[in-house]
Amino acid sequence: MKTGILESEYFGNGRRTYFLDFARASNNSNYIKITRSDRQADGTYKKSSVSIFQEDFHFLIESFSMLFTSMIHREARSDQKPEFPSSAKIETRPGGIKSWSAEMRPREKYLAGGPGGLSDAELLALLIGSGTTKQTAVDLAARILRSVNGDLNALSSCSVKRLSKFPGIGDAKAVTIMAAMELSRRSRQLLLPFNLKAG
Repeated sequence: MKTGILESEYFGNGRRTYFLDFARASNNSNYIKITRSDRQADGTYKKSSVSIFQEDFHFLIESFSMLFTSMIHREARSDQKPEFPSSAKIETRPGGIKSWSAEMRPREKYLAGGPGGLSDAELLALLIGSGTTKQTAVDLAARILRSVNGDLNALSSCSVKRLSKFPGIGDAKAVTIMAAMELSRRSRQLLLPFNLKAG
């Protein structure tokens, strides 16, 4: 994904630095890239990053707000066991995906700018294909990812039975997801010999 960084900030403690970049993708979507850089014992740096695209900014802000609000309440009632709702509220966008503007639809975004401009939820939604009357494929994909804390390795370890428990995911869609995860695993295995450094 070609990027153009518009603004940057960073903070750290010497051994660990966080970089916050506000950037624009090749398809003109704005996004925030958060990169963590850890200095290793041998002087090299290990980096990992995550990108949040503009259409998901409100989810990020709302999530931070809910997180800090929950922690404030937890601290205020530290002698009580935190109460959690029996099921997480899933925020859905009005109308189905077909009602979204073309630049917001996962398939059109992929065709216009390639996979780099899509979030994990949008890529997973392409595998799912369709949602339900109550939530789009993107909302359903986000719900599945939240169940594994956004960890794709954990998702690849899920069973068809577990995935099929999500409303809108039957055996066929669950098998499609797991097949994609397996292809990804096999491709990594094929590349493994080339990624090993000579001793």
